[in-house]
Amino acid sequence: MKLNCIVVDDSAIQRITITKLVNESTLLNLVGDFANALEAKNCINNNTIDLIFLDIEMPLINGFDLLDGLKTKPQIIFITSKADYAVKAFDYEATDFLQKPISKERFNKAVKKATELHALRYENHEDHGESIVIKSNLKKLKVYVSKIKWIEAYGDYIKVVTDDESHLVLSTMKGFEKELPEGKFIRVHKSYIINLDRVEKFNSKFAEIGNTKIPLSRNKKEEIVKAIENA
Repeated sequence: MKLNCIVVDDSAIQRITITKLVNESTLLNLVGDFANALEAKNCINNNTIDLIFLDIEMPLINGFDLLDGLKTKPQIIFITSKADYAVKAFDYEATDFLQKPISKERFNKAVKKATELHALRYENHEDHGESIVIKSNLKKLKVYVSKIKWIEAYGDYIKVVTDDESHLVLSTMKGFEKELPEGKFIRVHKSYIINLDRVEKFNSKFAEIGNTKIPLSRNKKEEIVKAIENA
């Protein structure tokens, strides 16, 4: 299966270079290439896009701003001439980070990583249902959604608490929330996201999952109670 991808770079020369590499790959299908983020966003909203080759420094809207405005985020391979962006790119859970000029060998390595991650995410496991992929302790792990009890803020990390164990993931609560299936989880507090299916009891102050009481934010009380009751 080929990954549907787009190339976003304000440099015409760079776009030609990257699209040539994309077209030479047997693992990719080029849906389009764009000189600015606004055109790219329109394409993403109207097509199934699995992967974006994304430049960071662009006029009007940069690469990070484009991602912030997306409801559904495809895999990202950042392409830039500045290594300084690597740390921030990691915050956006980039699949890879390529520094210009790009060699074909390095490009193909990044594509292979993207296809393997795609297969890991969408491989069919009917016994356990839907799953997500997380990065914990420098490893990619598949976690089944049904086994997640809650997600907790933990300094610069988040803690994903499951039936089996807990995993520390370098991410923000906001960023990780976007990776979760819509309608199955809700952020009930600045420090907690809960799996609605795992709530056993709740009142105006707490939701109980097993022996753990999760605090509920007062300013979201009605929204939280409605979501739990309808789960």
